[in-house]
Amino acid sequence: MIINKIHKASCHCGAVQLELTLPNGLEKPRRCDCSMCRRRGTIVASVTLERLKILSGQEKLTLYQFNTLTAKHYFCSVCGIYTHHQRRSSPNEFGFNVACLEGVNPYELTNVPIMDGINHPSDR
Repeated sequence: MIINKIHKASCHCGAVQLELTLPNGLEKPRRCDCSMCRRRGTIVASVTLERLKILSGQEKLTLYQFNTLTAKHYFCSVCGIYTHHQRRSSPNEFGFNVACLEGVNPYELTNVPIMDGINHPSDR
């Protein structure tokens, strides 16, 4: 499914446009059971900070932080779609919403592991 190295991603309304460099395809795809991820229900994959570029819509992104205020979750202020977040456990990485990738149907991904976000590794 993920063949090319450069991928486009966007929120629902298109106000936020991202470019991701994925030389190894989807890395660390997962679901998480923390309070935030349970509610948004997305499959997330990871990319290093320099491999995610905001092409347009930076001014439309809204930042949301909770608990330790370490992770930075970004949402489109127009349509409300979560696009990406700077990870708490790996701050040198962004987690991104796999469903925002052009040409990817997250329902076709099978055996996606569930991360224990309730017992976050940074809390140990």
